[in-house]
Amino acid sequence: MRLTTKGRFAVTAMIDLALRQASGPVTLAAISQRQQISLSYLEQLFGKLRRNDLVESTRGPGGGYTLSRPAQQISVADIILSVDEPLDATQCGGKENCHGENNRCMTHDLWSTLNQHMVDFLASVNLQKLVDDQIAKGMQVEAKPLLRRAISPAPALKPPRVNAPNSVFALGGHLASQ
Repeated sequence: MRLTTKGRFAVTAMIDLALRQASGPVTLAAISQRQQISLSYLEQLFGKLRRNDLVESTRGPGGGYTLSRPAQQISVADIILSVDEPLDATQCGGKENCHGENNRCMTHDLWSTLNQHMVDFLASVNLQKLVDDQIAKGMQVEAKPLLRRAISPAPALKPPRVNAPNSVFALGGHLASQ
């Protein structure tokens, strides 16, 4: 069996999202920074997760991603299969043609059974359990930083107007006229 970084990163990013979404939408930039995953790679993964209705996106300031349903209802298998990660230990990709057309290898049934056990196991583990495991290990979720207000409560003071030349040429002209 081969589980690539695509599946691992998708699960890691979903745990990060589930841990922090109570404060509002979570940006991919923040996940990227915390988990050391390329932002462009996360954008690809979250596009697939969104198309498979595991996450929802919010646009604009304060936007980001949230889970589309409770973490208890999202299995690890859902996440891995959403990012097109094959869970297959057979040589033939499950096509039963390991040794050519209509010719299976002697261990095909063994690997097919392993595939089913892997899918069953990953389907039995939900995202909430992974979040709870992280919290039990002492994971501290930082509070979301407060956004600065765009409008200041105090009136803005206008800078004093200075009657001075604003270029070298104007300065030369000003000095020549004196």
